[in-house]
Amino acid sequence: MQDNGLVTLSQIIYDFCGLRFADRLPTLREKVSKRLTELGISHMEYCQYLKRSPREWDVLIELLTINETYFYREENQLNECCSYVLSLVKRKTRNRPIRIWSAACSSGEEPYTLAMLIQETGKFLPGSVEIVATDINKKVLRKAETGWYHHGSFAFRRTPENLLKKYFTDIDGGYQINASIRKMIKFQYLNLLEHDKVSQLAEVDIIFCRNVLIYFDQETTKRVIRSLHQNLAVGGYLFLGHAESITDMTLGFKKVDSDKTFYYRKESDRDETVQSISG
Repeated sequence: MQDNGLVTLSQIIYDFCGLRFADRLPTLREKVSKRLTELGISHMEYCQYLKRSPREWDVLIELLTINETYFYREENQLNECCSYVLSLVKRKTRNRPIRIWSAACSSGEEPYTLAMLIQETGKFLPGSVEIVATDINKKVLRKAETGWYHHGSFAFRRTPENLLKKYFTDIDGGYQINASIRKMIKFQYLNLLEHDKVSQLAEVDIIFCRNVLIYFDQETTKRVIRSLHQNLAVGGYLFLGHAESITDMTLGFKKVDSDKTFYYRKESDRDETVQSISG
């Protein structure tokens, strides 16, 4: 017999953040079972609890989201951005800092890696590149802000030894990322489905939104991509995960292929554009 409370819970989760559990109800049940036992309530009662206590969403999001990440993940994209794309953007933004948005940044490895690679180029003065890093999970954001990672963390599985020594300090059983890197990044909470709050980020030149769309259905993906499109400067660049594609969507982006990776360039400032993405 179907649990109507679980079905209702899956729907309000979908409405809130786009995560789809309608066809994965056993997975959702497993993720929330311990919390419901702690509260002593049913799935349907939990739906009402979320309405009465909005802060419970923070707890629920921690249970639902996957925060598997590490430094230098999908390194070809990172190198393409920092060795080539940034130079293209720099020509257009001579009178202001370049702005990079790391969407769904998790515990901070992606934006910190970008900051380190930018410093490694030697082409950018302090303050000439700003990185805003956002996530819907407030717990991982707090971790990201500390810039401290345990010695045994999988976060370092791909980190070159020379950069580990150069940009981290060994302290308290872990590695603390240096202040020169931390000050390049501003971390903040953001739900990618809240269009009005996304638009408050203002215009950015490069967006990394990797390994996020794989958790969304097509309609939610379109909503998110439209928001990213709106915040991206004309001629700006969007990096998605290698397993993600917006090739068949007509959302104003053109696919760019390089030797080792691919990404997208914003071609229009109109959300209603009918230009299809090249495949």
